[in-house]
Amino acid sequence: MGSSFPTSGFAAGLNPENIWQKMEEFRSGFEKRTGFRAGRGDVRAAVLALLAEQPMHGYQIIREIEERSGGSWKPSAGSVYPTLQLLADEALITSEESNGRKTYALTEAGRVEAESASGSSPWGTSESSDDAGFSALPKVGVKLARVAAQVNTEGSKEQIKEAVAVLEDARRRLHLILAQD
Repeated sequence: MGSSFPTSGFAAGLNPENIWQKMEEFRSGFEKRTGFRAGRGDVRAAVLALLAEQPMHGYQIIREIEERSGGSWKPSAGSVYPTLQLLADEALITSEESNGRKTYALTEAGRVEAESASGSSPWGTSESSDDAGFSALPKVGVKLARVAAQVNTEGSKEQIKEAVAVLEDARRRLHLILAQD
């Protein structure tokens, strides 16, 4: 098993502690190019829609939004928890603490608000044919980076060399796609 990162070629100069940071930068670079930005109202609408289905804690809400958006939107805790507090202040949700976690549920007024807001999906799952590739490519890219990192840490020298050749070929082929008229 190889345990050091190569000094040239794919992943040159990266150590195992930095690989996840580089993968996150890679993923966020795709998000910036697609122009997807959730508005302030989107978090509120998403929280109301999810709590209309069942009570949840904050982390569940974040995870559900990410899953339902196909990975293209993962709101931060810094946007979800203040939204939950605002909804509680407006008496649209209640919270109950159990096992050290707060679980949030809609009040009757919250149900009315959620029903009036229902219509379009707050997590942007409706994709036009022009947008279809924008969420697929980053996901595949991140999966590719993960398996490349795994080959790099667990593979033999021969396996790493073969993986580098495969990735170099893929890079060239992607450039050819861009070169097409």
